[in-house]
This record gives sequence, C-alpha cells and structure tokens, in this order.
Amino acid sequence: MKLVIIKYNAGNVCSVEFGLQRLGVNAIVTDNIEEIGSADKIIFPGVGAAGFAMDYLRERKLDELIKNCKQPFLGICLGMQLLCGHSEENDTPCIGVFDEHVKKFEGDIKVPQMGWNNIYDLKQPLFNGLNEDEYVYFVHSYYVEKSMHTVATANYSLEYSAAIQKDNFYAVQFHPEKSGIAGEKILKNFIEL
Repeated sequence: MKLVIIKYNAGNVCSVEFGLQRLGVNAIVTDNIEEIGSADKIIFPGVGAAGFAMDYLRERKLDELIKNCKQPFLGICLGMQLLCGHSEENDTPCIGVFDEHVKKFEGDIKVPQMGWNNIYDLKQPLFNGLNEDEYVYFVHSYYVEKSMHTVATANYSLEYSAAIQKDNFYAVQFHPEKSGIAGEKILKNFIEL
C-alpha cells in the first residue's frame, strides 16, 4: 500500500508520520502531483493559517488535484478546514470538497481550544471500535459547523463537527496522532478502509 502525506508547509507533518510509524506504516511525504495521484491512500494534515496554506496549494495546483482525488483521503485539523468551501480566517476561499463554512470561536471562551475534549455521535467506519464520548486532542481557533456530513460531534461553547465525511473524503478537527489509543485506532481504521 502506498500512503502519501501531503506536504504544503503547514505544520504537523512529522507528528503524523511518526504516528503512522508507531502503527508499522511508512508514508511518503510529498507535494509532487504524480506521487499524490498514484497513492492508495492520502493524508492531508496541517497547522497554520488558511490563507497562506491555500496560496501554497493553488501555486502548485494541489487544490484541484485534492478536489478530484478518488482514493480514501483523510484531512486533519487545518486539512479538514481547507477541504471546506470557505474559512472566516482572512476571508479565505478553500478547496470546496465540502460546502461547509469554517467559523471562528467567539464569546467568553479561551481561544484556541487546546487540550483534550470528548467526541460523540460517532458514525462508522472511521470510529469503528471506539466508545461514545472518547477523548481526543484538539488545538484550533476555528471550527466547522455541524451539517449532514458530520460523523462526530464535539462541544466547546457550541456543538460543531469534530469529523466530517463525504464519499472518499474523511476529515477530523482533532489530532489523531496526538490522541493516544483512540487516535491510533482512528488512523488504523483509515488505513484499513
């Protein structure tokens, strides 16, 4: 199996690579269109600013490649947000696999949400074998609204999508590679899709 992690100058690629290695899986880290296109599975992680990341993706035509991927595809954190239609962060048009909008947390709460939070209303197959109210690790200032594509929910002053899914595209707001046994199970479920 050829598993590719998309490199686009947006943080946590190494931690995802190490998380996969703990499962005995080696991945290719690349922004090469041919390598990505020939992958059996693709992971699209990210930490950073939406606008800067989208500029990098557009310059290399990776946004169009991503939108047209047919293999199992997993977005993580910023990777999830960039798969949506639009982000409030610098009013950024995103890739548009999902129609959802990415909004900034507001109100009398600490932003970013940083730390462990539970997820619930889990739907298969990404969460196969996990318990309701499993705890996973989040670091984010923006969130994806709940929608028909929501397959896991979290609450931080309001309910939002902890994970979304449409066709071959899966995406999680939290960091499975930093989420202990639950996160390892989610990565393993993705690898076994």
